[in-house]
Amino acid sequence: MTVDLNALAIVAAVARARSFSAAANELGVTRSAVSQAVRKVEDALGTAILRRTTRSVSLTDAGEALLDRVAPALIEIAVATQAAAAHEQPAGLLRVAVSSIAESFLSGDLLATFMAAHPKVRVDVLVTDAEFDIVDAGFDAGVRLGEVIERDMIAVPVSTEQRQIVVAAPDYLAAAGIPHHPRELTAHRCIGWRPAVGAAPYRWEFSENGHDFAVAVEPEMTTNDMELMVNMAKAGAGLTIGMAETFAPALERGELQSVLDRFCPPLPGFFLFYPNRRHLPLKLRALLDHARHWRHSRD
Repeated sequence: MTVDLNALAIVAAVARARSFSAAANELGVTRSAVSQAVRKVEDALGTAILRRTTRSVSLTDAGEALLDRVAPALIEIAVATQAAAAHEQPAGLLRVAVSSIAESFLSGDLLATFMAAHPKVRVDVLVTDAEFDIVDAGFDAGVRLGEVIERDMIAVPVSTEQRQIVVAAPDYLAAAGIPHHPRELTAHRCIGWRPAVGAAPYRWEFSENGHDFAVAVEPEMTTNDMELMVNMAKAGAGLTIGMAETFAPALERGELQSVLDRFCPPLPGFFLFYPNRRHLPLKLRALLDHARHWRHSRD
């Protein structure tokens, strides 16, 4: 009988956190990866080691007996591997494909502090909204909204929850009227977003009473540049849609006004994602750790 040591370490994290989700956040992996690791250990042992309810997770008697004996060894292994890694510094070219609307990641602060902490790492950032295989394109990682990341990727949150909102200039709303339901958008001038040449304009999506729906808005203007969308809205050209943090400065200055807020629920936010590999490049691991600490410092 052989038990995967990585899987055992994940089980120990679940036991400490008493939660699959909390353990996944601590380790920087998906909840699915945590569940698979627990299943792998239980299958190898032929017995349940965790007791799950809808509200909590706890160790079974067999699980307690197992961790009592292996936990000290896991700590020793972690200390030894950290000591070995400490002799090597992250270095080389780190390539990241980032969504143009990931405002917090692209603000400059996260990457600037990362580069200051790791001067031997060179960073190449492609700002793009095209969806493609980052591995085939030679990228180490990507940053996108969680809902569009492939399921076989490992994803680590790098932002707080986001909201997609609809905004317009106060003068436009005074002249055209304030829409009170997304269905009314079809009677308004709208500024839309298109990710690439040949791609369809982005659908304006909303939620009402727990049900998601889209409105077939026909924009009078489309662009792939969010800054232009903001400027056009401020100039009174119509309503537009995007992430709340993108519009935050204009909203604070009173240049834009949000509407239909009750139909715009929060989204999980942006995630740094990368392929599931047993041995991550040191430069990527450094970025993951830095992004995790940076995000927590902003909570």
